[in-house]
Amino acid sequence: MTRLLAVGSTMLGLLLLVGVGWLAWSWYDSRLPGSYSAMDYATLDYGGGAHVGHTGVNAPTVDQLHGPADLVPDFRKTITARKADVRLSSGKVVQALTFDGRVPGPKLEVRRGDLVEVTLVNADIADGVSIHWHGVDVPNREDGVAGVTQNAVMPGERYTYRFRADQIGTFWYHSHQTAADEVRRGLYGALVIRPQEPPRQRTLDLTAVVHTFSGAVVIGSNDGIQRRIVRAGTPVRLRLVNTDSSAQRLVLVGTRFSVAAIDGTDLNRPTPVQDESIQLGAGARYDLAFPMPASPVKLEVAGSKAALVLDPPVQAGGEPLAEAGPTFDPAGYGSAAALPFTAESRFDRTFDVDIGRKVGFLDGKPGSHWSVNGKLYPRTPMYVVTRGDLVKMTIRNDSGATHPMHLHGHHFLVLSRNGRLLTGSPWWVDTLNVQSHERYEVGFRASNPGIWMFHCHNLPHARDGLTMHVVYAGVTTPYRAGDAAHNHPE
Repeated sequence: MTRLLAVGSTMLGLLLLVGVGWLAWSWYDSRLPGSYSAMDYATLDYGGGAHVGHTGVNAPTVDQLHGPADLVPDFRKTITARKADVRLSSGKVVQALTFDGRVPGPKLEVRRGDLVEVTLVNADIADGVSIHWHGVDVPNREDGVAGVTQNAVMPGERYTYRFRADQIGTFWYHSHQTAADEVRRGLYGALVIRPQEPPRQRTLDLTAVVHTFSGAVVIGSNDGIQRRIVRAGTPVRLRLVNTDSSAQRLVLVGTRFSVAAIDGTDLNRPTPVQDESIQLGAGARYDLAFPMPASPVKLEVAGSKAALVLDPPVQAGGEPLAEAGPTFDPAGYGSAAALPFTAESRFDRTFDVDIGRKVGFLDGKPGSHWSVNGKLYPRTPMYVVTRGDLVKMTIRNDSGATHPMHLHGHHFLVLSRNGRLLTGSPWWVDTLNVQSHERYEVGFRASNPGIWMFHCHNLPHARDGLTMHVVYAGVTTPYRAGDAAHNHPE
């Protein structure tokens, strides 16, 4: 008996030793070095396509994938990132990080086809800054991701972005260096790309940028009611931009309206809706259009004091009350139109994006972390494509949280939701709000070579590991992430 007890005790000790050793190895293996490439650890996924390597004498780097270098720009702007105290309309003072000393940063308005040149100067942001052009399918070098497409711009430095504005619509820009902190504190602004020809009829075109500073919700820098006089009959376009890391519900009352565009893409033959609220996911944009009535119209961020009221010169009624009605659903809205592909098309590559939680270590930190296909960052998937591929992704979210999934450099077409094919207007997005237990099929044409982040735009989620990449076969990057490299591409 004594011998059996001794053997059992020895076995238990060995098991404990093995368990402790495994935990120690898992902790050690999860730690990130001070300098590493985004391509060092990723799990390569070829989606059923050809396995093409990433190195070679002729392999392009992201530095070779740039905008026009020698042409005279049509639009030129210098933007300075600096710390500043910003006073909201209520009088509350915010210690912010700003572009040009204000929040939002300056609104950039260009025409389709313009060659845009923006020089970023860092006055005093110690962690460094960058500018990502959210929703604009720029060349890869211009994408603004510190540690992937450039180095962070440190205090006293500058960096110039150049790209052709080939799209039309509502976009925004923000820092993509320590973004969870820097965007929250104010490093963001709106970008509007208009058609070359101005509208024939005079219109009111307003951009409403929604953000939250320490619990104070603002539209622009107004945390209360902002009013504007608008003549009855004037066509109005409200461009809604959500720069927060979580969804915002917006309510427009006092008129019927149409949802004219989502994420910078016009919808086909949108129909009027009324008393429906807009669930605006993190990073997303909706354009609302309506003719100004003879009575006030109110846009309000639900659950806050922030509102925009449009008043006619002579009112025919009192100010409407904003109540959050049923949520607008883009699936099935508007009219069908010709599509470049459908869910039944033959895809060159098909990828799974299964978002969940997994117990383990993330850069040495134990816990239940975000996982993709069962992997924790930095071993999350790197989806490999080649130029010209037709690509389908199936996004499943069983994590218990909502994830606004944003793909850089591309727009994707939503094909199905929870197994049901979509009808109505084609629904193109760059940021798709995927709620828990939802499943989407989306597709895109691989037409913009580079290394592109694909991540949750709840920026703390991205910081905590919900980040992947779409990489074009053969493309490499000379840039490094990590503390020693001073690059944090979250």
